[in-house]
Amino acid sequence: MLLSLRTRTAARAFPALATAALCLASAVPAASAEPARPRSVEVPAGVVAAVAVFDRQTGTFTEQLDTTRQFRAASVVKLLIALDHLWDRGPAYDIPSADRARLDAMLRSSDDTAANHYWAQNGQGAIVDRMAARLGLTHTARPPASHPGHWGYTALTAADTVRIYRYLLDSAPAPVRDYVMGNLRQSTRCGADGFDQHFGTAGAFDRPWAVKQGWSGFDSGGCTATASAAGAPVTTAGDLRTEGADGVDLVREALHTTGTVGTGDRSIVAVLTLHPDGTPYGKAYTDLGRLVRSLDVPGGVRPTGTWFGTWGSGVRVRALPTTESATLTTLPAGVEVLVGCQKRGRQVSVPPYTNDWWAYLPQYGGYITNIHISSPDNQLPGVRTC
Repeated sequence: MLLSLRTRTAARAFPALATAALCLASAVPAASAEPARPRSVEVPAGVVAAVAVFDRQTGTFTEQLDTTRQFRAASVVKLLIALDHLWDRGPAYDIPSADRARLDAMLRSSDDTAANHYWAQNGQGAIVDRMAARLGLTHTARPPASHPGHWGYTALTAADTVRIYRYLLDSAPAPVRDYVMGNLRQSTRCGADGFDQHFGTAGAFDRPWAVKQGWSGFDSGGCTATASAAGAPVTTAGDLRTEGADGVDLVREALHTTGTVGTGDRSIVAVLTLHPDGTPYGKAYTDLGRLVRSLDVPGGVRPTGTWFGTWGSGVRVRALPTTESATLTTLPAGVEVLVGCQKRGRQVSVPPYTNDWWAYLPQYGGYITNIHISSPDNQLPGVRTC
């Protein structure tokens, strides 16, 4: 029986043609700045957030909070890196296999090595300057002069993030749209650096969705027992995490979720967040999830189940309710998970606790022992038997 909550902290394709660029202002019309209805976005204590949810069906925002506040973009800037690389190649351009492999990995698994390659090859901060002008991004800026090689220090806002997706969905040549969005729909649970990246939008809604996430300043993020330091600089060792000259916060842990939700990419979601310095990844992951679940997202389908907190580091998700079955992944320490059902399986002991009940996590497609779920009894209350 789990008698009390225990917490563990982790160690800290074809882009637009030139004529499309000239006509972009008319191709992506201004959206209504009025929320559909008054509401208060539920921002967890200690979190700084900017939120924009745009309903493409009605052409209006359903949620807006501090939409022009600048955040360091972390890996969300990889959208601009990809679009810039493809921009001048024309609608008949066939992406070479080497480029395709890099771009696929960068968009699906947030691969930093691929981003480093294009950042260096295509002019570093000039990439951001070009894309801001092409897409009409009013509060997006290259990294500060003190950190020119750190693409993740690009300044970005929720409002500009929505505009990037509106360009992709409504104005980009069809091959660009299909290639980039197709990769975002295939977002891998584990990022290339070993972080679980299916937080926020990917956790709050059933498919269809497409996501590009961002994280910076965390030390361990699940998926593998030992993950490299995340963040978005060209070299992780160079993540200086200081206050940018332009006032963009480079200190506090950043966690962002962006993308689309619903059939036909009904809603565009952009949520950018900062967390108190030293926040464990699982805590930020959980807080961002709660924030996103509070939003009005037209077309979004909420997954069925009950959310529970977990404790422990390196908790394994198993294919079956037994310690002998294959490990599918590991959880970020202290993360909140959705439980679909529970069943009896192999008895597990983590002194002083013993339990033979296992929880099925539909978003992971596997089981964890109920010992690691924050609940007072062996069997979880209100959860059906599988």
